[in-house]
Amino acid sequence: MHTETHTGLESPKGIWWKPAHKSEKVWVGIAFAWCMVLFAMMPLWHWKGGQNPSGIRRRVEPAAFFARTQEFIQQYQVDTDRGMPIVAPPPGSDIYLTGMSFQWTPILKLQKGAEYILHLSALDVNHGFSLYPINVNFQVIPGYDYGLRITPNASGDFRIICNEFCGIGHHTMVGRVIVEDAPATGTPGTGGTP
Repeated sequence: MHTETHTGLESPKGIWWKPAHKSEKVWVGIAFAWCMVLFAMMPLWHWKGGQNPSGIRRRVEPAAFFARTQEFIQQYQVDTDRGMPIVAPPPGSDIYLTGMSFQWTPILKLQKGAEYILHLSALDVNHGFSLYPINVNFQVIPGYDYGLRITPNASGDFRIICNEFCGIGHHTMVGRVIVEDAPATGTPGTGGTP
């Protein structure tokens, strides 16, 4: 029968203080070297690979961001789709997209090849911005305006999916980004050169 008891202050009996075996040292060394390689790759992926686009993040009151989004909608709205405003801002402008339970507002209509500054924020809880089918993912946090310089390089009708569970209607939180080819310039009959 075992009658010994130990507290956390007493050293346990055993041979834990003996030096590690040579093979253990080799594997610890390999693991440490691999950690250093991965650590070095993080900034390399950021600067050279473009996997983590740089952006500007600043504090903002959620109500103030939503007010900016509403002004943006009023200024550039061109249509609606099932009650959701569609906005078509000019190239080079700041564009606003707000995540709230359980929708993204507004629907953005952008031009391929034009640069914009996309401002993302949430009104209520954390949301995930995932542009499908392109591998673009961001965490959208209430109280922060995340400004990102973007240039759409493919035309099409893309979906924004919330990939951060935000409540019971999370599965219905789908937004849209419509990217159209830039209008042709110089077409006959418009006064331009053919």
